[in-house]
Amino acid sequence: MSDRILEKLEILADAAKYDASCASGSAGKRSAGKNDKGIGSLTGGSGICHSFTPDGRCVSLLKILMTNFCIYDCHYCINRKSSNVQRARFTVEEVVNLTLSFYKRNYIEGLFLSSGIIQTPDYTMESMVRIAKSLRVDQGFKGYIHLKTIPNASPELQEQAGIYADRLSINVELPTQVGLEKFAPEKSLSNITDAMDHLKGKITEAKESKTLSGKRAPRFAPGGQSTQMIVGADGADDKTILKSSFGLYAKQKLKRIYYSAFSPIPDASKILPLKPAPLVREHRLYQADWLFRFYEFQPEEILQGTNDGMLDLTMDPKLAWALRNRDVFPIDLNKADKSMLLRVPGLGVTTVKKILSLRRYTKLTWEDLVKLHVPLNRVKAFVMVNNWSPPPALLEADRLAQNLTPPEQMELFA
Repeated sequence: MSDRILEKLEILADAAKYDASCASGSAGKRSAGKNDKGIGSLTGGSGICHSFTPDGRCVSLLKILMTNFCIYDCHYCINRKSSNVQRARFTVEEVVNLTLSFYKRNYIEGLFLSSGIIQTPDYTMESMVRIAKSLRVDQGFKGYIHLKTIPNASPELQEQAGIYADRLSINVELPTQVGLEKFAPEKSLSNITDAMDHLKGKITEAKESKTLSGKRAPRFAPGGQSTQMIVGADGADDKTILKSSFGLYAKQKLKRIYYSAFSPIPDASKILPLKPAPLVREHRLYQADWLFRFYEFQPEEILQGTNDGMLDLTMDPKLAWALRNRDVFPIDLNKADKSMLLRVPGLGVTTVKKILSLRRYTKLTWEDLVKLHVPLNRVKAFVMVNNWSPPPALLEADRLAQNLTPPEQMELFA
């Protein structure tokens, strides 16, 4: 690999780190003596990130921008046109060769490709599609490909992207049009959601349609589409962010929304906040998002009691809901339906499935909860089983809140 390619890789991998659609990470470079070379050496680990599949597998991806040149001037973006950063641009062939080189060395299992906007949205999107097509058609690449699509690009180019990519994503960035007008004046929320609607239609069509032979039509973005919300760059509160997110899940059928706590960037615009958003706020939004997607919570339940529009930073939103609704607890694990079981602090989706299965054959006891590895200290005030019912002293809300939110939990996000 030439020094010039390595220099581009360093610049464009670093420029991609602000996209939260997969978690960046590198173990760094190991020293192997005088020449600092060795089997399996990764130069600086540039561009290697980790993402997780729906079944929990961790996969390594090459996460880069095609270029960090951009004609847009989004204030929160380090790659905006007015930013004083070092610029670079990969050619189509360079991205293809780099991906194959990393893949053949078993460094990665796929590619995550985004880009600044150069010349026009169509010109940029066409180059990204050529990269994906070359990998799939010319090189026979079977690895994972995630493309960041551009909402202002033509529908035809977006459709071509879906033919070659496993997942597509269009970043909303901010939850309101007012926020976009202030911080990203070239972007429009309606254009973004219109593009999402178009992709949703193509994804649904590919899943449902069949050819004349009875076989399914070619796959179109089988991993669905996702987006990203920046937290704390504008004045939007958690209620606004979550209502926007829940709307996107319901209307655009997104697979995932990523939340990224705003962090001050080099050469920052003067209208941006000077301080970063608390990481714990990002964490609480992910927890609220999880409750909506997997725990059968409705938006109004999650946001119940948020008088200032902000989630409680001292405890997770599921526990906060339980403490606000002490009258429904304790619940009988041998009788409660799935929806109520999912509302018990400390019981996850997998554990609830096991409880529902086990209680068809026997009455659950405290000993059964031990065998199921249930976090007993967390659930004991909220549940009843055959040989356990919480004593009155354990049900005092103030004492319960104090016991279940230890100070060290907050220190993780300091």
